[in-house]
Amino acid sequence: MTRLLAALGAGSLVAASLPPWGWWPLAFVGVAVFELVLAGATTRAQRWRLGTAFGLGWLAPGMGWMWFLTPPGYAIASVGFAALHGVAAMATTGSRGRLLVRPAAHTLVEALRFAAPFGGVPLASLAIAQAAGPLAVLGRLGGPILLTWATLAIGVAGAGIARHRAHWREPAVAVAVVVALAGVAWLVPFTRSTGDTLRVAAVQGGGPQGTLAIDTDPRDVVQRHLEATASLGREQSVELVVWPENVIATGDTPFADSDVRRAVAAEAARLGVPFAVGITERPRPWRFTNAQVVVQPDGSLTDRYDKVRRVPFGEYMPLRGLLDAVGAPVDRVPTDAIAGVGPAYLDVADRRLAVVISWEVFFGGRARDGVGRGGALVLNPTNGSSYTGTILQTQQIASSRLRAIETGRWVVQVAPTGFSAFISPSGEVLDRTGISTRAVLVADLPLREGRTPYGVGGDVPVVAAALAALLSGVWLTRRTTAPRSSR
Repeated sequence: MTRLLAALGAGSLVAASLPPWGWWPLAFVGVAVFELVLAGATTRAQRWRLGTAFGLGWLAPGMGWMWFLTPPGYAIASVGFAALHGVAAMATTGSRGRLLVRPAAHTLVEALRFAAPFGGVPLASLAIAQAAGPLAVLGRLGGPILLTWATLAIGVAGAGIARHRAHWREPAVAVAVVVALAGVAWLVPFTRSTGDTLRVAAVQGGGPQGTLAIDTDPRDVVQRHLEATASLGREQSVELVVWPENVIATGDTPFADSDVRRAVAAEAARLGVPFAVGITERPRPWRFTNAQVVVQPDGSLTDRYDKVRRVPFGEYMPLRGLLDAVGAPVDRVPTDAIAGVGPAYLDVADRRLAVVISWEVFFGGRARDGVGRGGALVLNPTNGSSYTGTILQTQQIASSRLRAIETGRWVVQVAPTGFSAFISPSGEVLDRTGISTRAVLVADLPLREGRTPYGVGGDVPVVAAALAALLSGVWLTRRTTAPRSSR
């Protein structure tokens, strides 16, 4: 029981490293404490229990935002993903293979969590925890998976030094490798300025948190954003106005034929610039679309991006029939979103901009897609107004920081009730708004070109390297511990 509580406490330290708490060094401490606790386990069953306790201490607080989406889903996800870390902890190692196997096993579990089930739930991750730390720059080389491995490697190395002070060389080498990779990422200019800028206005209309779309009058949301936009004038020389995700809901009426389009077009004409606005439409019964649409000053609609990655249990209900049969509250998501299939960019104001809508910013792939197709900066229109508290919102800011670092682009995050911000290619957060406030952020954002190694290669090389490290460590352990046959 003492070991289980210690493992749970180690996971809680990792949770405290996550936004909104944000004490990022505690991630290394939590991993090191867990590794020390795990060293005393003698059976695989004990390791599984300790690994699951560690994962639960980490993920149950860090994924607390899911409670407001689906309480059963929150419980299943927290326990299920924690149990996967229990499986990773079952990998037995000797002292020589530990630095290879331990970080690799848990890194592969996180890679799996980023992809499945239902497309993955890449929140409360070690990468998000390190978005504010010096290792975040590793995202340029290998994205969130490399950053995850680096955090685990430093934690395991620290535990190794604490246990065997006389055998510090191998742990020191692991730390040196992480530092060297970070140095390369800092020093090599993978992307560059085009010499052009775009003056962007991000509009946050304000309003209450913890509200569901089914309980909200969409006209109120639109009105708040129209009133906020009215504070802009031509003298500010804005070139693009961005409204958040799905602040415009037109129901069965196509946006092109709606009064809201005419109201937005009037504002676009007043300022003489295009607007990129978030809309939802219902093209057929029990289905809706979630898109970002470009409205020109003459009222025409010139480009559109439909959200590809939908929020499970938020924008669509997996296993709807089964959940309904057992009494789950599936009516909270009465209709399912239609997933988009297009590339992640918009052509607007004579530039190409990458677009990731809300949930998509937690996945490196969508930003890479838009940047790889010529996106000179990244737009992240989002909507976190359904969630009480700031766990999701702060983790989204952290994810926007990671996407900025990974792509070498400025990121514009804009939400109806916060947080909105401009984020530099180095991950610096500028002009972050408060929650539920009305605000209009204006900035000249440098446009950039070129691609980072992660932008080119994605997650596959790092996952393959982690798998190779795991297999090598297991082989090394068996080779050094197998009894020698007598001659």
